Amino acid sequence: MSIIKKIKDFLGTDIKEDKYALVDDPIFGKVAKNKAPDKWVRSTCGYCGVGCGMYIGVKNGKAVYSKGDPLHPVNMGTLCPKGLSEHKMVGADSRVHAPLIRKNGMLTPATWEETFQKTSETFKRIQAEHGKGAVAVISTGQLLTEEFYTLGKFVQLGLETNNYDGNTTLCMASAVMGYKQTFGSDGPTGCYEDFEKADVILLIGANIADNHPILKLHIAKNESVTGKKPTIIVVDPRKSKTSQMADIFVPLAPRSDLALINGLCYIIMEQGWEDEKFIHSRTNGYNEFKKHILANYPPQEVSQITGIEVKELYHLAKVYATVDKAMSAWTMGVNQSSIGTDTVSAICNLALITGNLGREGATPMSITGQCNAMGTREFGFTSSIPGYRNYASQSDRKAFADIINVPEDLIPTARGYAYPQIIDAINRGEIKALWVVATNPLVSYPDQNALRSALKKLDILVVQDAFMSDTAQIADVFFAAATWSEKEGCYTNSERRCNYAKKAVEPLAESKADLDIVKEFSKYFDGKYDLLFKDLHTPRDVFNEIKEVSKGQLCDYSGMDYERIEELGGIQWPCNDKAPDGTKRLYSEEMACNTADGKANLLAVDWKPLSEMACEGLPFMLNTGRTVEQFHTRTKTGTVGILDALAPEAWVELSPKDAHKLQVNSGDRIALSGSRGRVEDVIVKVSETVKEGHVFVPFHFNEQLINNVTIPEFDAKSFEPNYKQCAVQLHSEAVPEGIVYKEPEITGYLEGVKVYNEEVISEEKVESTKT
Repeated sequence: MSIIKKIKDFLGTDIKEDKYALVDDPIFGKVAKNKAPDKWVRSTCGYCGVGCGMYIGVKNGKAVYSKGDPLHPVNMGTLCPKGLSEHKMVGADSRVHAPLIRKNGMLTPATWEETFQKTSETFKRIQAEHGKGAVAVISTGQLLTEEFYTLGKFVQLGLETNNYDGNTTLCMASAVMGYKQTFGSDGPTGCYEDFEKADVILLIGANIADNHPILKLHIAKNESVTGKKPTIIVVDPRKSKTSQMADIFVPLAPRSDLALINGLCYIIMEQGWEDEKFIHSRTNGYNEFKKHILANYPPQEVSQITGIEVKELYHLAKVYATVDKAMSAWTMGVNQSSIGTDTVSAICNLALITGNLGREGATPMSITGQCNAMGTREFGFTSSIPGYRNYASQSDRKAFADIINVPEDLIPTARGYAYPQIIDAINRGEIKALWVVATNPLVSYPDQNALRSALKKLDILVVQDAFMSDTAQIADVFFAAATWSEKEGCYTNSERRCNYAKKAVEPLAESKADLDIVKEFSKYFDGKYDLLFKDLHTPRDVFNEIKEVSKGQLCDYSGMDYERIEELGGIQWPCNDKAPDGTKRLYSEEMACNTADGKANLLAVDWKPLSEMACEGLPFMLNTGRTVEQFHTRTKTGTVGILDALAPEAWVELSPKDAHKLQVNSGDRIALSGSRGRVEDVIVKVSETVKEGHVFVPFHFNEQLINNVTIPEFDAKSFEPNYKQCAVQLHSEAVPEGIVYKEPEITGYLEGVKVYNEEVISEEKVESTKT
């Protein structure tokens, strides 16, 4: 041993553990020596709908690194904590290595042949006895677009059941229906660049700092792009992390966002701030809309509903309406409501009367929840025929049947049951088999009582997943699926950008890509493989059929291919001969809406009070949401040590005043109860983020399952659940019976007539607030 080496050892300066050593990497500079990749594979993140470009580092056939793609236009090299650790979930202990069948009460490894044989025989028996619709399927927003198309094609045309929906109904269905009733078609109208170019950015029900943090980068670029700082307005009942970005924070009363937007429209029209030229040339229904708003939403009334002072309402309206470019963006705080669809259309109304559509920095835009919720909306065959075609249209059915060469009478003439309707139909005994693909309803579904009752009534529950989720644990059959990095295809993000996700490693053990599972399963149904998939051997083959199906439609992929998508860092549809590099924005002056006359519809939509408000015995209003470290039901993120350590369990945020009443401090434990259930042992976080009488709990956690409490109420148009608000009681060790009732600031509603603060209109109305 050299003298220098001995000195280094003695001084402790020689780091012997390779895991702390760094080596040079040709792409990323310095990386850890012990996991320096053999190769980097360019891909796309598989978590949220932002659609970040990334590289997967592969060593010895395993994913060992996740790095942001510095050339990708969405994230410019950055990733959130989930993306940075995404490679860790690929080899998680909860991954399932092979298909399983329940035998003697235990899920037991089986061959694919045995698994497919048992499942197909059971499906066939059930359909012979109870009809084709007795088999139902609930999918996800996590598959690749090619897999969504293949699954939907098999379910609808192979199994011939239209009782097929996705968990995207739980997060994005209201945005879909809102776009449809306003513009005639689904499709986010703007792009992330609009955050960089808007004069005003209105974030409503959108805690992007936690849920879509990379979008903050685009907002941060605004000042350097426009030369001046944009005005950021954040509308949220809770003082979220995003509110800390705000120039104007609007702490409105829960579920009053539609009334707020209608009130702003009233003031804009009253003050003459509307864009008359745009309204008359680009919209329908203005006279009826204006009459409705002026008759029903005067500022004084809206102030009482929302809790926002009249003076502030006028200020907000002026800030939004008197700039050249205003952008509004929303997510689950708007969508997850029993009036979510109409709230989306109200946000679009606000944009339309001020001319904020189809221009740089001027758009109303939803932010998608899951990595490929857009892909299933476009080609998943759930709420529409692929390519945004209408089930009820004979010409759409014929066009699709001709393209894919199947009999026209095989195409459904109507959408089947939506997600909550499927659960109800199981409870009625109408549906006997359920196939659940890459979703975990035992944590995510809002009406847990109805769900758990339904699952017990099934003849067979099939779960297709990469992980042993809560729902998988009670399955009769388990299809072991590959996950992100183990398969090839595309995701479409919130701005309609189709991104390419390359296969980096082989599927774990005997698991298969979802596309291969569906194709192989179809062979057990006479003639269906040859009819539907005989020429679709690879994801690229499926993508080419998608291009044909979409050609000439709004969601036109015909000008795309995998190589071009990768070269450009994703392509935004429509992409065709006229727009070979894609289209940033929908509904510019050159692009008509998908309505009879090409104009957008101004709609008279109404705020409705929540059916359950704080009252005696249930004096708190609950709000639920997400945290940046976790994703959905933690099927993926719960397997990653660093993410689990950062947010290992649920918590309840409550105000200092309420904490004092309960005699608790941060770190103590309390229970929450409601009229439907109870959640025990939730850790307290005393915080100024919520007002007195309000609490917030994240929904990711199965042990403190807040969906035991949430309200079983759904939007009548979109079927999206009202996750966000319901009445609860809190119980501490010192105050086990809970807080004694006290009239909240907004005391209640009766047939659209409000009673607020000290104002008492009648004893009858006051009494109604306590029911």
